[in-house]
Amino acid sequence: MYTYQYPHPAVTTDCVIFGYDICEGLSVLLVERGVEPFKGCWAFPGGFLKMDEDAETGARRELMEETGFEAVSIFQFGTFSEVNRDPRERVITIAYMALVQKDSVKGGDDASDARWFPVKDVPPLAFDHDRILRIALERLKEQIHFHPVGFDLLPEVFTLPQLQALYEAILGVRFDRRNFASKMQKLGILQPTGDRPSHLATRIPQTYRFNIERYNELKNSGFRLEF
Repeated sequence: MYTYQYPHPAVTTDCVIFGYDICEGLSVLLVERGVEPFKGCWAFPGGFLKMDEDAETGARRELMEETGFEAVSIFQFGTFSEVNRDPRERVITIAYMALVQKDSVKGGDDASDARWFPVKDVPPLAFDHDRILRIALERLKEQIHFHPVGFDLLPEVFTLPQLQALYEAILGVRFDRRNFASKMQKLGILQPTGDRPSHLATRIPQTYRFNIERYNELKNSGFRLEF
């Protein structure tokens, strides 16, 4: 077999997994490293790619091994190749992102612990993961204009205040309640559940589901949600 005679870098994958709940807002899944380098520091779930797997397969494997968590859908958002980003050797990492509903996690493999951290309270991270997190948050803010992230982060049935709180947590802004509700309802992507008794209209908030068919129509027509 042909053997490349020049030095070449190792490849890793890292997973930036965002979760959301009403109490803590936007969170990110981190693992505590159980080995050097950066033993005892927090980092994203990830590790070295095996010779017989593609990058997404490796990312999913490492996520499961280190946290016990399985994301339904992940997507690649960046490659990080700074020469000195890993003290062990020349390492390039391929970063993946997922938006999920939070679930229990447990450290495994070479991770001594795994936890959800509110984005506003993330500790200093190992390697260049602080930079990766900043870029992941920028990508999330861009994505929110083209994809209703509530599909992934909210329960199936939700209220408009819950949807507004999610958007405010991601974008770091505050919206006028009436303007936000009007904009979302005009899009036609919210479907009332009909669960609110009419005689209690002012006391029980209306609940909604997302209308995925309507959203796909808008997306195919070049839809962009502006705030």
